[in-house]
Amino acid sequence: MYAIIRAGGKQFRAEKGTTLQVPLLALEPGSKVTFDEVLLTSDGTSVKAGSPLVKGAKVTAEVVGMAKGPKIYVWKFKRRKNYRRKTGHRQKYTEVRITDVKVG
Repeated sequence: MYAIIRAGGKQFRAEKGTTLQVPLLALEPGSKVTFDEVLLTSDGTSVKAGSPLVKGAKVTAEVVGMAKGPKIYVWKFKRRKNYRRKTGHRQKYTEVRITDVKVG
């Protein structure tokens, strides 16, 4: 049994017991979170697609902790102008463990 959920503008496949890295949520580790934006559900035999959401479906998860993605370097350069800039970025994520999937 799995569901496709939308969190932070991105889509994720949620199955019971899996750990996902969703965009940063302002929640403490150990707290519960419910994802109501379920786009598609499957119970193993049938697939139910929403238009745009599946009614009555929800996914509950527990916040495991925070994480950071890999470092990405950005270079800016203009020739003959003595202009060079190097900046970096690490995206922050919230790790959640899926505890229950209700297909609705």
